[in-house]
Amino acid sequence: MSDDEDAPTPTRGQTVGLVAGLFALSTAAGAYEIAPASVLPLVRESLGVGPTLAGWLVSVMYLTAVVASVPVGVALDRVSVRKAVAAAAVALLVAGVWGWVAAVAGAYWWLFASRVLGGFAYVVFWNAGANVVGQAVGPDVRATAVGVFTASAPVGFALGQFGSPLLADRFGWPATLPIFTAIAVVGVAVFLLATRGRSLAVETGAPSRTEVRDLLANRAAWTLYALSFLAFSLYLFLNSWLPSYLTDRLGVSLALSGLLTALFPAVGVVSRTSGGVISDRLFGGERRPVVLLAFVAAAPAVTGFVVVTRVGPAIALLLVAGFAVQLTIGLLYTYVAEVVAPTVRSTAISMLTSVGLFGAFAAPIAGGAIIDRAGYRPAFLLAGVVAVLGVALAWYAPDVR
Repeated sequence: MSDDEDAPTPTRGQTVGLVAGLFALSTAAGAYEIAPASVLPLVRESLGVGPTLAGWLVSVMYLTAVVASVPVGVALDRVSVRKAVAAAAVALLVAGVWGWVAAVAGAYWWLFASRVLGGFAYVVFWNAGANVVGQAVGPDVRATAVGVFTASAPVGFALGQFGSPLLADRFGWPATLPIFTAIAVVGVAVFLLATRGRSLAVETGAPSRTEVRDLLANRAAWTLYALSFLAFSLYLFLNSWLPSYLTDRLGVSLALSGLLTALFPAVGVVSRTSGGVISDRLFGGERRPVVLLAFVAAAPAVTGFVVVTRVGPAIALLLVAGFAVQLTIGLLYTYVAEVVAPTVRSTAISMLTSVGLFGAFAAPIAGGAIIDRAGYRPAFLLAGVVAVLGVALAWYAPDVR
């Protein structure tokens, strides 16, 4: 990663400011990303579109991240991270205002285009944050710090899911877009202030072609990419289909099912943060045992939805699955940076994001197709198989300390 500054390592206070700024930026982007999902009936009515087109207003951000993540990561290895993050913050603000204007005018495709711009900004925050935060602290607390940063995703989702209906009721649903992105103003101000005149990480220079080629052939990194794909697939499959499952199979009201399902990403605030602590403190910096145990716990929890018939046990399974799956997601961003050359860390993190979010994009669609044809049981059984594959892959994952 490169930076324009040649300055001392950040102080502790500046490091806290750096993490807080990036956390706020990622939270703002996450809330903006999920905002339409909580008010889809209003979106459909105002824009005159069906459920598929309305759903694409959320899905397009995942697809944008899949496509843009690797180019963004390559760029972050070569350009000033401060300037890249600042430019992405401006892009997110533009996306929010642009989306609001388009939504008020009923211009679906302009709104769609604004969401593409917002998705691009999000992937810059995410990739830069996962790398910069990890390099701004010592190796003994690296996983803890990165875990705290990755908790910004469920915080943003929770903010968007709960805040959107409240804002829509008072200001109209289009207002949610600029309101959530406005949080980025605070985030980028804190970030730029904390990094002013300071280096963000140890300078390593731009990667050579040989180093990039070695990354593409790095079996350890590809093992972690595959684990990211499996973890994100489970995360989005459960996030997407648990509300319908609770309603259709267990007779829970739609309102209550939404509230219960919100526990799934919410528990990620704890698990993504604690994954690093568990790895750093209990396992002496080893990552593989934590990832392995997470998938071991996720497998029976996910499969348990096949046989559960009461709400109480379903909630217990939901909490266990949510904790285990997101424990893996938070830790992988530290893990992959430790199995590649320093000069290609941003690129490796971007590939982890791209492959993982492809799973996030594809899993709800594949799960829906299986549920339509065969019902919930085969879909959750397949999800259990995905978790078991995670156990097998984690068993052969590289050891680092």
